[in-house]
Amino acid sequence: MKVAKLLFADGIWKSEINDENLDYQKAQLVLGYGCRNTLENPDFFEVMKAKFPYAEIALSSSSGEIFCNEVFDETVTVTAIEFSSSYIKTQQIDINDFQNSYEAGKALFKNICHENLRWVFVLSDGSKVNGSQLVKGLNEGRPEGVLISGGLAGDGDRFEKTVVGLNEVPVCNKIVAIGFYGEKLELSHASFGGWESFGLERTVTKSQNNILVEIDNKNALDLYKNYLGKYAEELPSSALLFPLSLKLDENSAPVVRTILSINEKSNMMIFAGDLPEGSRVRFMKANLDRLIDAANDAAHGCLQMNPDPKLAIIVSCVGRKMVLGERVSEEVEIVRDVLGTKTALNGFYSYGEISPVKPFGECALHNQTITITTVNETE
Repeated sequence: MKVAKLLFADGIWKSEINDENLDYQKAQLVLGYGCRNTLENPDFFEVMKAKFPYAEIALSSSSGEIFCNEVFDETVTVTAIEFSSSYIKTQQIDINDFQNSYEAGKALFKNICHENLRWVFVLSDGSKVNGSQLVKGLNEGRPEGVLISGGLAGDGDRFEKTVVGLNEVPVCNKIVAIGFYGEKLELSHASFGGWESFGLERTVTKSQNNILVEIDNKNALDLYKNYLGKYAEELPSSALLFPLSLKLDENSAPVVRTILSINEKSNMMIFAGDLPEGSRVRFMKANLDRLIDAANDAAHGCLQMNPDPKLAIIVSCVGRKMVLGERVSEEVEIVRDVLGTKTALNGFYSYGEISPVKPFGECALHNQTITITTVNETE
């Protein structure tokens, strides 16, 4: 397995790291994450196709690009991969061709599920696709032990639209799946938030998909404002500092749900993932040091399962990026310190992260977390 990393900015290739002398003509897969305006330009796709003429090219808009141990904006970070014996298959669908995101996820996984499947990496439109329903559909036909990870495309902090594309100029409404096949693949994954829970555990008593109305039969927005205190005056921007911890039932592991917006007129809260009625929630608050510690925990978790990774794909949340501010690069730097310089790092900041909660279990939609997937190929 060979990996090369490239950075495209200001209309040119700013950096190319190809220590293994990967022949770009032999690259099987190219992953690119970056600025929506650049990705939507047909000229950029022609540049990519000229550089990697025979590769499957998967592109996703982002809210920040990870290249080596730095975080960039308004660029495109590119990773080219060549396997020695493993192979890939790709699939792209349009959400408009399906009744809902659940059905789209079911169909997408069915099309990619073949013999020797080990891992499915998903890049999805982050504006038109319900991420919670998408992962539910993906899990529907997942054989035991098959890893599913990935993320929802971002759009900086604009939240206007997101684009994804497979072997074409990226557009809205697309979902891409890349299946990795072969007995020699070594994989690991981890997902951590680092948020501090506080207050009582409460029950969602009225909701519809990602719209929360009542908790413990009380208006959720009023309750939320009461907990925020002085920060309530800064809603909705301050909501990034106070996500919710969600447990679907008493035995499930918690995931983080971040608030996208609030509707004062209807007294409702809109989240970046579903909060089903009957699920259990707790309020959470930001601690910058603990957020960065979560990146350390995620990296160490990956090393326990895959001690010699060749590539690590980081998908972290735009909410973490906005909360961490100037310290955002620290979470990438700590992953680099743990995994070492022999592991190529790439990734992006997303509108939702896809990763299992338990080792190689069902995938889940996360918000405000850092997720890492590592891959290597044994000789």
